Amino acid sequence: MSEPDHAEKAVKNLTAVEATAELARLVEEIEQHDAAYYQEDAPTISDADYDRLRRRVRTIEKRFPDLVSEDSPSNKVGAAPSSRFPKVRHAVPMLSLDNAFEEQDVIDFDKRVRRFLGLDEGETVEYIAEPKIDGLSATLRYEDGKFVLGATRGDGREGEDITRNLATIDGDIPHGITGAPLVLEVRGEVYMARADFAALNERQAERQGQIFANPRNAAAGSLRQLDPEVTRSRPLRFFAYSWGEVSEAIARTQMQAIERFGKWGFATNPQTKLCTSVEEMLDHYRAIETARAELPYDIDGVVYKVNRLDWQERLGFVSRAPRWAIAHKFPAEQATTVLREIDIQVGRTGALTPVAKLEPVTVGGVVVSNATLHNEDEIERKDIREGDTVVIQRAGDVIPQVVKVVMERRPKDSKQYQYPTVCPACGSDAVRETDDKGRADVVRRCTGGLICPAQAVERLKHFVSRAALDIDGLGAKQVEAFYHDGLIREPADIFTLARHRDALLKKEGYGETSLRNLYAGIDQRRTADLDRFIFALGIRHVGGTTAGLFARTFLTFDRFRALAEKAAAGDDEARQEFLAIDGIGETVTDAVSDFFREQHNIDALDRLLEHVTTTEAAAPSSDSPVAGKTVVFTGKLERMTRDEAKARATSLGAKVAGSVSAKTDILVAGPGAGSKLKKAEELKVRTMTEEEWLSLIGG
Repeated sequence: MSEPDHAEKAVKNLTAVEATAELARLVEEIEQHDAAYYQEDAPTISDADYDRLRRRVRTIEKRFPDLVSEDSPSNKVGAAPSSRFPKVRHAVPMLSLDNAFEEQDVIDFDKRVRRFLGLDEGETVEYIAEPKIDGLSATLRYEDGKFVLGATRGDGREGEDITRNLATIDGDIPHGITGAPLVLEVRGEVYMARADFAALNERQAERQGQIFANPRNAAAGSLRQLDPEVTRSRPLRFFAYSWGEVSEAIARTQMQAIERFGKWGFATNPQTKLCTSVEEMLDHYRAIETARAELPYDIDGVVYKVNRLDWQERLGFVSRAPRWAIAHKFPAEQATTVLREIDIQVGRTGALTPVAKLEPVTVGGVVVSNATLHNEDEIERKDIREGDTVVIQRAGDVIPQVVKVVMERRPKDSKQYQYPTVCPACGSDAVRETDDKGRADVVRRCTGGLICPAQAVERLKHFVSRAALDIDGLGAKQVEAFYHDGLIREPADIFTLARHRDALLKKEGYGETSLRNLYAGIDQRRTADLDRFIFALGIRHVGGTTAGLFARTFLTFDRFRALAEKAAAGDDEARQEFLAIDGIGETVTDAVSDFFREQHNIDALDRLLEHVTTTEAAAPSSDSPVAGKTVVFTGKLERMTRDEAKARATSLGAKVAGSVSAKTDILVAGPGAGSKLKKAEELKVRTMTEEEWLSLIGG
C-alpha cells in the first residue's frame, strides 16, 4: 500500500486537538506551496504530493466536520496573469478540477453526485470521459460569429489577452463561425504534438535557441510571445471541450455541445466517450492509459463530466472546482538520484521547511534538482540523510518529492541528519510549539518574529504576490533586493518608493523608463480589491478563498476590521459572529484575533491605509428576496439535499450560517429539527418549512 494511504488511515486515530493542529499545519504548508508555484514560478512539491496534502485535509475534515474552514485550501485556481499582456476579466470564471488518483476516488465521485442530486442508486447517470490534455487552458470569445478575444485562464478570474497569438492557430480555431449564439465563449486546451515538439527543438538547436523541456512548456512559451509571428511559426494546436459565457443555450448535454463545436469548425478530441456507469468510465481510463504512449500528444489523466447540463447547473461549484467534474490522474513517474544536501528555508510565518538538493536527474523528460522533504518528522521517519541515494517521484511540471531511501546504497560514513534548532536566517531559537496536552507541532518555527529578515522578506513577497496586490514590476527578486538595501521594511514603504528615486537609479537595471513603469504599477494598486487586500495582509490561515468569504460577508474593510478588533479584545459576541459564518472555524477565528491583537500589526496596517484604499465588495443582488439575509438549515430536507440548499441560497446572495444566533434572519427547518429550531424560537428568528422556503425563493 502506498504511503498516502497509510497517512489517510491514521486520521482515525487523531484526537480533536491533534486534528486541529494538523489542519493548521496543512493549511500553512499548502499556502507555502501555492506561493512557490503560483507566485514565484519555483515550485517545491510534486503534483501528486500536493494533491496528497489536499486529500489529507479532506479526510480530517470528514472525520471532524466542526473543523471545516472556508480556507481549507481547496479553493485557488491557476496563476495570476502576467504583466506583459493586458488583463482580461472572465465573464464566467475558469475554474480548476478536483483530482482522483484511485478507482475508489471515482466511485466516491459518482456517489457524491448522486447524493447531491438525491438520486436513487439504480438511476442511470451519464458521464463524458475525455483525455486530460497536458497543455495551456484558453478561452475564445465570439460575437456575432466573429472571433474577437482570446485569453489564458490566469488565476481563474483574470487572464492574459493573447487574442493575436490564438488567431495564428489555423485549422483548430476558426476565425468566424455561422449559426452560433450572438455571444459564445469556447474553452479548451492549447497543446503541441510530440512530433511537432521534437521538430521544434531540432530547429531551436540549429539556431542555438531555447531548448524546451517538454511539449507543455513549449506550448506555453509559444503562446505567450509578444510577437504573434513567433507564435505563428510554432506548431500549436487546440482541442475545444467547454464553454464560458453564452447568450443562449447551445445544447442539453455535454456531448451534444462537443458535437456542435465540431460542426462549427473547432477541433475536438476523438477519444471522448459517453459512459453510462462507473465501470465504463474506469474501462475507458484503462484503455486510454494503455494507449497513452501511442497518442500523438501528452496527457496526464482522464476527465469525467456529468453529461446532463441541467444536472451540471444544479450541482454547481465549490470554491475552486465544479461538483460535476473530476480529473482522474495517471500515476506519478519515478527516478533515482543522490541527495547532496538538505537546505532549510524560512517562510513568512517562521516555518522552517526542508528542501532536498539533488544530483540533477531526468524524470519524465524533465531535469529536476530539488525535492520537497515536508518537515522534520518526515525526515526522521524515512531516515533521510545527506549523501543518500533516493527515489524521487514527479507528477506534472513541478519539483518532485522524496519517496524513499535506497538503504543498500547508503555511504558507510553516513550520519543521521540533525534538524536545526536555530533559525538559519537570524539565529533565533527554532521551536516546535506544543498544545495544552504537551503535543508538539509538526512544524518547527523561528521565534525571531519581526527581527527575522527571512520572515520579513517573505511577508513582503506575499504582499506583492500575484494572488495578493499583484504589483507590476515588483516581484520576489525586487522585494528581496529592496529589503536588503533598506528601501522597504513593511508594506507601507512600497508606496513611498518614489522618495528613493536617486538610490534606485543607481541600481543595475533601473533607468528612467523602468522607474516610471515601477511607480505606475505601484500607483495602480493604491486602490485594491477588498478580498485581495485582506489576503495580502498575510494573516495566518486566511487564504484567498477565506479572504473572499470575508469580503462577501463584511463588504468593507472597516466592518471586517471593527469586528476583528472586538474579537481580539475578548468580545465573545464578536467571536461568535465570526464562527457563525458558514465555513469559518476556530482556527481561522483565532488567527484573525491574534493578528489584530498585536499592536505592531495595527500600527503597520494604519501606515499602509494612508496609501491604499480598499474597494467595497459587490453587495448581493437586491433582486433576490433573501439577498443579504443570514440563513440556517436544520433537519431533513425532502425536496433537495442539504448541500444543494446551501448552494442555492448562496447563489441568491444569502449568507449561510452553521448555527443560530441573534444575527440569523431565517431558519429553514425540516423534519427532525432539534436544538437549532428551539434556539430560533427563543430568539424569535423567522422560521419556515422547506416548502415555504422554496416558495420564497421562487422554487
